[in-house]
Amino acid sequence: MKKRQLNMLYVMIIACIAMIFLPACTAQRRPEGRQLNYEDHRSPLSSMPPRDIADGGAIAMVVKELSPSVVGISTKQISRENLFSGQETVEGVGSGVIVHSKGYILTNDHVAGGADEIRVILHDGKELEGEVKWTDPTLDLAIVKVEGEGLPAAKLGESERLLVGEPVIAIGTPLGLQFQHTVTAGIISALDRTVQVPTELGENFMEDLIQTDASINPGNSGGPLINLSGEVIGINTVKVTSAEGIGFAIPIDVAKPIISHFVEDEEFVTPYIGIVGFDKVMASYYKRDGRLEDGVYVVDIDPRGPAYKAGIRVDDVITRINDRRVTKMLGLRTAIYSYHVGDTVRVTVTRAGQEKTFDMTLEEKKDRS
Repeated sequence: MKKRQLNMLYVMIIACIAMIFLPACTAQRRPEGRQLNYEDHRSPLSSMPPRDIADGGAIAMVVKELSPSVVGISTKQISRENLFSGQETVEGVGSGVIVHSKGYILTNDHVAGGADEIRVILHDGKELEGEVKWTDPTLDLAIVKVEGEGLPAAKLGESERLLVGEPVIAIGTPLGLQFQHTVTAGIISALDRTVQVPTELGENFMEDLIQTDASINPGNSGGPLINLSGEVIGINTVKVTSAEGIGFAIPIDVAKPIISHFVEDEEFVTPYIGIVGFDKVMASYYKRDGRLEDGVYVVDIDPRGPAYKAGIRVDDVITRINDRRVTKMLGLRTAIYSYHVGDTVRVTVTRAGQEKTFDMTLEEKKDRS
């Protein structure tokens, strides 16, 4: 009897335990007809469709459009200090931008000038041999040519129409080729800046520069500064190392006539007029008497140059080249570079309050001591 009661007690205990665990087991039962597989354990994000480039906003769209036009530039320069020292190979890295599908690339003189070997690295990683076709240390611009057709050329904007506060993007190769196509963004901080930079020929004043807070680091030199319309409006050149967020770009307008000469004539010979000129802001440090006018003040002149031969003198204010109004040195360069060596242009100046005109024949720019 006692044994039967004990057996019944065991049955009741087992039934109670089964009732306790039954709901938990039922809750974990998979629905009828569903099979568990690897797909059930994927992250929800990994199964999402790729985002459209428009989702990234205006900057992402501009970068996608312009990146194929931006190139890395690797250079080698062989130097020898004297006859008794061995050769030393100096390597450099910079950036550039394709400005015509025939293979013309715009970059800085301090990137490509004087290089004995140039390699151009395209967006897809392909490397091409480059050749320097033209360079100007005073402008810090150079044209490099690679053999190729149908290369993705960037659209060129109008630097004359820029606004302070306008958003801009810089693309380049900072610090080395492993960081190729690095993108930074910022605004135009100021316009018409003049910066004094050292060169092998002495100190050089770079005028009418675009100031930006988009990060520009070593290796960004020669890369494009771009507006939100996807147009190149400047070529990055220098930064202030003692401060954050102060970099400079050369306005694209001065490069346009140079590019046009190469496309049409396959060469560009830099015209020379033989003056040192400042706009009225810079001229205020040299010329303090009377009211300053718009134009380019002639603060020094080469007595053997075309300007002096034509009759232009120190303290004249150049206001026009033919029918083109000139208000600053960049505009004067752009106007002169639109012509060829040997062309004669009419120069309008203001002298002691009176307007005078002179016919000036452009000469080839040569090394002049």
